Amino acid sequence: MPARVPFEFGDASIAAGSRQTVDLPVSVLSDHTPITLSAQVIHGKRPGKTVFVTAGVHGDEVIGVEIVRRLLGQPALNSLRGTLIVVPIVNTYGFLIHSRYLPDRRDLNRCFPGSASGSLAARLAHLLMDQIVSRCDFGIDLHSAAANRTNLPQVRISPKNPETLRLARVFGAPVILTSKLRDGSLRLAAKDAGVDVLLYEAGEGLRFDEFSVRAGVSGILRVLHDLDMIPSKGVSRARRRPLLCDTSTWLRSPQGGLLRTFKSEGDVVNRGDVLAMVSDPFGTVQTEVIAPNEGIIVGRATLPVVNEGDALFHLAAISSVDHAEGTMDALTAQLEQDPLFDEDEII
Repeated sequence: MPARVPFEFGDASIAAGSRQTVDLPVSVLSDHTPITLSAQVIHGKRPGKTVFVTAGVHGDEVIGVEIVRRLLGQPALNSLRGTLIVVPIVNTYGFLIHSRYLPDRRDLNRCFPGSASGSLAARLAHLLMDQIVSRCDFGIDLHSAAANRTNLPQVRISPKNPETLRLARVFGAPVILTSKLRDGSLRLAAKDAGVDVLLYEAGEGLRFDEFSVRAGVSGILRVLHDLDMIPSKGVSRARRRPLLCDTSTWLRSPQGGLLRTFKSEGDVVNRGDVLAMVSDPFGTVQTEVIAPNEGIIVGRATLPVVNEGDALFHLAAISSVDHAEGTMDALTAQLEQDPLFDEDEII
């Protein structure tokens, strides 16, 4: 069999069976500091699909960066078929200053597909689309909740796409949440370019969460195996099918004051359950936050100081409380026991 041709990326030529980190120039800061879009390319000896994994589109979402770090150390990638392009930090600007946004205050995930002659955000979006996304067959984009919120590990997919639903089930996060494609998002721009993307949401901005990291690494490995890019060794199947939730809603604070939460992300609740209490600072006015229906909490606020109308709990509808509780118990136990995450091996 003839050797695979090298993968040309930026100024680099990555030989088959090797990996290389490549820096794509983005811009230069006002103090003359260069900023790059840095990607590690793993180019397998054998042909296969080309897949990207991105993290840090929002600069304060650091869980994805840790997922990528652990992913790149997995031995299975040494036997990769095809090509994997991994970008640990897309929004370097925001990452350096612990901010969701770019210096021009734009949300990068509302600026795709971007423009080579547009704003700073538009130029970065265009570079990612042109040099990486458009060259791939599939992608996984890693996110966490915004500041002062946290998310249960979940995969978000667009409606009426059987293939992304299938791969979301392969990924094996506790919840699959159907969500519409947003204008300017990477997911929509990639879809328009013919590239499907799984969006993984988990954890909290500027924080690590071991459960979310483990779920992310395991999920990516499962998808790569399903796409026939890595061998099965060390890749476990999810013990239970994830919960598929077609609808969800945010429950909002009925008054301003201090929030005391009684339920957390991943908790399965019944209609009428008291999720939290909001009290004024004097303790004279207290209002319960009550679940309007059965569901699973897929996100919640973490800041105890709230104003009237603030989003408190993201509740996804479920068909069966017992089934949901069983799914959460099984998937949590699997992540805790997975030999892939032996405490002595996490580096």
